[in-house]
Amino acid sequence: MAPGKRVVALKNVTGGDPHLQGHFPGNPLMPGVLLVEAMAQTAGLLLSEGSSALLAQIRDARFRRPVVPGDQVRIEAERLGSLGGLHRFAVKASVDDAPVAEAEIVLAETS
Repeated sequence: MAPGKRVVALKNVTGGDPHLQGHFPGNPLMPGVLLVEAMAQTAGLLLSEGSSALLAQIRDARFRRPVVPGDQVRIEAERLGSLGGLHRFAVKASVDDAPVAEAEIVLAETS
């Protein structure tokens, strides 16, 4: 991996995750908004140490299949470019090498 250019994170989804309780009864799945949040947080790992950022834009988000308890989500973020305090990333999430979500995310660095 290129330092500051690309990062990979893992999320183990379990039946005990609080956001799965009631989403949906008898058929739990990880909400898409939390997948986007996980992808944005992964991209944020590529920012300067100690900095903070706000999610400024989500482009072309696609959800390919549900994420369910027992899945291990692999999240990859790659820096596409920066302009001032705005940083653009390509992010994708997969389970067992099968894509589950992807998007282009822009983070606005605040410090």
